[in-house]
Amino acid sequence: MKFDINASQRKAQGTGASRRLRRAGRVPGIVYGGDQGAVNIELDHKDLLRNLHNEKFHASILTLKLEGGAEQVLLRAFNMHPVKSQVQHVDFQRVSKDKKIHMKVPLHFVNAANSPGVKEQAGVITHVLNELDISCFPDDLPEFIEVDLAQIAVGNSVHARELVLPKGVEAILHKDENPVVATCTLPALITEEEEVAAEAVPAAGEVPTTEQAAPEKPGEGAPAAAGDKAKAAAAGDKTKAADKGADKGAEKSDKKEKK
Repeated sequence: MKFDINASQRKAQGTGASRRLRRAGRVPGIVYGGDQGAVNIELDHKDLLRNLHNEKFHASILTLKLEGGAEQVLLRAFNMHPVKSQVQHVDFQRVSKDKKIHMKVPLHFVNAANSPGVKEQAGVITHVLNELDISCFPDDLPEFIEVDLAQIAVGNSVHARELVLPKGVEAILHKDENPVVATCTLPALITEEEEVAAEAVPAAGEVPTTEQAAPEKPGEGAPAAAGDKAKAAAAGDKTKAADKGADKGAEKSDKKEKK
């Protein structure tokens, strides 16, 4: 996508001059780099703000029209007012077709809903990176890099070195660097429910079988034993009373016979 930016050279400089420009609906800026020196510029605020809301504007070669000429530039930085939706300042850098540029390009994630991790395992995709630092010639600069998540499963990740980059584009990574771009994990709620369910299921040795008596619970054996002892004691007392009655009856019979 092509973007044309209309700008004019800014002669007045300083804090006061920049404030006056902003009140007039203009944005102070600068363009630098290449074989030329830095030039102070000013732009229309409404046009610039509308372009900044477009993702492609941040990763495209822009055509800056200045003083009857045109040059290829990149958006390098912009400052916003801390409260208002107002651009305070903007920086552009000139580019040459024969020199590589370093840019951060947005990542676009596709096919997540059709991945086995989401469709079959109820997983959740987490975007760890949303942009990637790349190096390429200006003509090879992509508007975005596509991240295909069609094969990701729960517990797996996509790393930067696994991405399929457009022709002429290289990711800027250190020798052993391979950052995670996206992951697929189970939601925390599902994981906690599975752990609780696993804890609720008793082990095989804890369940009594038909041939195995259930273990005696504490306190159940003691009352039974005490009851048995009480019954035995009562039976013994009755036996002793019966024996005493029999002895007394025998003594009376002997006395009658003697008489």
